[in-house]
Amino acid sequence: MVELWGRHWSRQELLARAGRLDQIAGVQLTEAADGAERGVRLLRFATGAGFDFEVLVDRGFDVGRAWLGGRPLAWWSPVGLIGPWYYEPSGIGWFRGFPGGLVSTCGLDHTLLGGTDDARIFNYPHRQTETYGLHGRYTGLPARLGGYGATWHGDDCVLWAEAEIAQMAVFGEQLVLQRRIEADLGGMCVRISDTVTNAGATACPHMMLYHCNVGFPVVDAGAELSYPAPPGTCVSEASTHQYRTLAAPEPSFVEECYEHDMAASPDGYVHAAVLNRAAGLGVYQRYRRDQLPHHITWRQLGSGTYVVAMEPSTNHDAGRFDALDRGELGYLAPGEQRHYDLEVGALSGAAAIDEFARQASELASASADAAIGGAAG
Repeated sequence: MVELWGRHWSRQELLARAGRLDQIAGVQLTEAADGAERGVRLLRFATGAGFDFEVLVDRGFDVGRAWLGGRPLAWWSPVGLIGPWYYEPSGIGWFRGFPGGLVSTCGLDHTLLGGTDDARIFNYPHRQTETYGLHGRYTGLPARLGGYGATWHGDDCVLWAEAEIAQMAVFGEQLVLQRRIEADLGGMCVRISDTVTNAGATACPHMMLYHCNVGFPVVDAGAELSYPAPPGTCVSEASTHQYRTLAAPEPSFVEECYEHDMAASPDGYVHAAVLNRAAGLGVYQRYRRDQLPHHITWRQLGSGTYVVAMEPSTNHDAGRFDALDRGELGYLAPGEQRHYDLEVGALSGAAAIDEFARQASELASASADAAIGGAAG
C-alpha cells in the first residue's frame, strides 16, 4: 500500500479523494524555453512525499535538481542546464557543460581524465588513435524517450520513465544505453537501471562512473561522510586530515579526491551517504559492488563550487591509462551487455540518519575484522 502523510492508503481510497493522480504525484514532460537551456526536455517527478526531482531528457537522461520538502539535495553548478549542442567533449571542456545534479553519468567508453589511446581495435587505417576528454561524451548526448507514466501494481504505484541513449561513431564505438528510472508513489528515492550494449561489430572499451553531486544544505559545516569503509586513500595533491567531516566554503579551496574500499552488505549492495545531523537531512546512494567495484569521493568545498560527489565506478580514480597498466580496462564484445543498478535517496530526521550511520559503522568494523582475520590466517 502507498504510505503518505502518516498513514497507508489503498489505490481505491487514494483515487477516491483526487480528481486524478496528478493532484498527488506524477511525471510531467516539459521543455526549457530561455537562455542556453532553451529546447532541453525535462521530466519532472513528484512522489507526493515531498521528494521531487527532474530528469534531463536531452542530457543523457540524467537526474538534475532534486528536493525534499522544498530543500535542495543536489548541487547545481554555475553552468546550470545547457543544451547538448553546447557540450564540449575535448580536454576538460566537460566542465563548461557540467550541470551538477543528483546523478551525472560518465562514460560510456571513457571516464576520468583524458588522453590519447590506441584505436586500432576499430579496424580503420586512418584512425589509429582516439583522444578522450574528461569523463567521456555521454553527458552531452540527448535521449530517445521511450515512455513515462505511473503504473499501479495492486495497491502500490510506481512512477517511471524509459529512454535510449546512443553513443555512435563510424569506425568507432557503437554503444547503446537503455535506462529505466523509477520512484515509488510516497517514496523518497530514485532508482536507475542501466543496460549498456555494444551494438557494433568489433570489441569496444567500456568504462562507467556515476557522479552523484550532493550540495547545500546537506553539504555544510559539520556534515559528515558515512561510509562502510576504513579511512580512504587520498588520490589528489591536496588533502585534509579529518576529511570525512565537512567545513564551511573557502574561496581558495583546492579539490580533494579519495578512494574507499567499500564493504557490501550481505545482499551485495554498498550504502554510502552524506549526513547533516544539524539539518536533519542526508543523501544516500545504494549500488552493487560487483557492478561498480571502485568508489571515489570528490570533496570540493570552495565558494560556489561547494559540493561532495560520491562516485561509484568501474575503475580507479587514476583512470584509463592506469586501468590499461593494471590490465583492468574493460571491453564489450559485439552484442555483449553490462548492467548497472543505482539508487539515490533522501534521509529525513535524526532516527533515519542515526540508523544509517550505525549500519555503515558496523559494516566497516565487520569488514576490518574479517581482513585482520584473513591476514592472520
